[in-house]
Amino acid sequence: MATNRLHGGQLLALVASLGVLQLAVAASGSDDSLRVYRWVDSQGIVHYGDSVPPQFSDDAHDVLNGQGVEIGHVAGRPSAAQLSAQEQAAQAAADQAQHDKFLLTTYASAKEIEQLRDERLDQIDGQIKASSSYIDSLTLRLLALQDRAQHFAPYSSAPGAPRMPDELAEDLVHTINEARAQRTELEAKQQEQITLRVQFAADLARYIELTSHASS
Repeated sequence: MATNRLHGGQLLALVASLGVLQLAVAASGSDDSLRVYRWVDSQGIVHYGDSVPPQFSDDAHDVLNGQGVEIGHVAGRPSAAQLSAQEQAAQAAADQAQHDKFLLTTYASAKEIEQLRDERLDQIDGQIKASSSYIDSLTLRLLALQDRAQHFAPYSSAPGAPRMPDELAEDLVHTINEARAQRTELEAKQQEQITLRVQFAADLARYIELTSHASS
């Protein structure tokens, strides 16, 4: 079991705090009206006292009776990070509730979700095939242009090779750029297809869960 190691100063502070508690309990005898407060500082040191210092007033602390038994707990004020996490959780819950309502009001059955999924995936699949075919044609065109370019300087090693015509150079650049753009678009469509599968799988599972709870 892991234990926390305390530096000399921290140990003294803890001993002093425990001393305060012991003195308070001893002085109180059986007086149940005595209240002792326990809090932890930023270094993890536990403190006891008859009141909580102002610098710790916003932090969580415990309330003990005269016998040192905890009889109450005061929750600390949430930190900025905690408040942000709470807001994010609340927003996520609101978004989920809104999406649940959308699912229940849009679809009459799980079969409808599956049909729409298949239609959307087929549509994207057609776009991917068309894009792939276009990229293949651009690749063939680029190979032909590159073959032509071998007859001109600077690609040709033949002495006195003529300079490449501007039209050929422009066609090469345009084809290369178009092929690059089409590959980027193809990758985006493939990612969209993956995302769509994941979204529909989640929607289908959630719809089944919601309708199962409603029927039960």
